[in-house]
Amino acid sequence: MDDDDRQMHSVQDGYDHLVGRGEIEPDASQLRLVARLDALAERLGEAPLATKHSALGWLFGRAKSKPTFVRGLYIHGAVGRGKSMLMDLFFDRVALKAKRRVHFHDFMADAQERIHRARQEILAGRLADGDPIAPVAADLAGEAKLLCFDEFAVTDIADAMILGRLFARLFELGTVVVATSNVAPNDLYRDGLNRALFLPFIDLLKANVEVFELAARTDYRSERDDLGEVFFSSPGPTADRRMEMLWQRLAAGPGEPAAIPYHGRFIHIPRATQRAARFDFADICGVALAAGDYLQIAARYRIVFIEHIPVMGFERRNEAKRFINLVDTLYDHHAVLIASADAEPDKLYWGETGAESFEFQRTASRLKEMRSREYLAPKQDLAEHLETLAAMVS
Repeated sequence: MDDDDRQMHSVQDGYDHLVGRGEIEPDASQLRLVARLDALAERLGEAPLATKHSALGWLFGRAKSKPTFVRGLYIHGAVGRGKSMLMDLFFDRVALKAKRRVHFHDFMADAQERIHRARQEILAGRLADGDPIAPVAADLAGEAKLLCFDEFAVTDIADAMILGRLFARLFELGTVVVATSNVAPNDLYRDGLNRALFLPFIDLLKANVEVFELAARTDYRSERDDLGEVFFSSPGPTADRRMEMLWQRLAAGPGEPAAIPYHGRFIHIPRATQRAARFDFADICGVALAAGDYLQIAARYRIVFIEHIPVMGFERRNEAKRFINLVDTLYDHHAVLIASADAEPDKLYWGETGAESFEFQRTASRLKEMRSREYLAPKQDLAEHLETLAAMVS
């Protein structure tokens, strides 16, 4: 954020500034959301939200000043319509210090890790309460009274089974949630295993947030200046040669096998340097890795190479789901993805049933943005290398 942005006091100010710089065009649906976000920011600035660091402390504190209930906001709509952009404008300007903006997959990986540690504390006798979710929720609520989630999506059975209990406690403790998603609340975890057990969470969510559909007119990611050399859709020797040349120029070393310790096991990386990791698709999406594993990779490496991404159908939906989670994580960490694939991003998944078919629309849109000059602009050294190498191997 530049100095001009920091002087903006409202979401409307920030939005008008982007329009004035020509970065976006005004959109009626976006403007309606801007007004809703500014109204919520004003309420958050005025409301005495819960401030104690534990559920017990909050309960004892109610007699003095009961926290005001503030309903959050759940923003859904098609890919690339500006949901994350507007939520970020809101997050930057809301007058609340205890706030957190996080990709939903990363949040759930963190929550699962905390719950695992709490269970260990219970087994060791250091926590008397037999419920590991209660202390985790108390800690999360103490750290952030506002949680802003990007890409709220539920695909993991483990996440689905704890969401209701975790968020019930967070809402009780006065936590306000603002989230973006590609699906309406009623479509969360659609076709998921044991979905009937998940439905109470949807009712809980809708009771604590207002639902807003952002129906902006266009996918803004599709209008970016495409630097297609970052994603090679033609399989064969030419793509392999480009990948090797880019690795030699960008990886800062030849690389060697590496492993990341995580949850008592290792995430294996076939080839890595200090700033880059290189995988075949089968190595990173053909094995049982989850969002938490991809978070470990994204946190350590600035550049990720993935070779030989296949076209996937319903029979490969597990690999497709992992690829969706991987791209989400790399995108949220603004990592550079260098990839070779058997098709363009929007042709990589052709299954017509299951949640993956819908979710892959977001993945394709993000892949297109990740190979744009705008996405690579903060990494000017890499962008220049890519353009030079493209000319050399074309």
